[in-house]
Amino acid sequence: MRVRSKIWIEVDGEAVFGRGREALLRAIDRFGSINKAARNINVSYRKALSYIQTMEQRLGTCLVERKTGGLHGGGATLTHEAREFLRKFESLEQGVNGMIDKKFMEIFGNGK
Repeated sequence: MRVRSKIWIEVDGEAVFGRGREALLRAIDRFGSINKAARNINVSYRKALSYIQTMEQRLGTCLVERKTGGLHGGGATLTHEAREFLRKFESLEQGVNGMIDKKFMEIFGNGK
């Protein structure tokens, strides 16, 4: 037996960040492109852009620097704020999961 949890962040009751948006930002970081990142996580470009705009608006900070296409193509990179936010979210997730695992073991033992 194992326990699972899902963590997300809300602002004014509206979801802002969770595993899906984390995956999007990490894919943008990996591919340097919102379009490639969107394809990688199986969402449309429009949906990915909407997620980014919503996160930026609700968090009040720029997360993705976008460069429009042209002769040499466009691209996208994460801002320092986005990288820091990802680091903090990962730390939060690890901390919460550690507490949940500990409580699970207290209550259920080794699950047998």
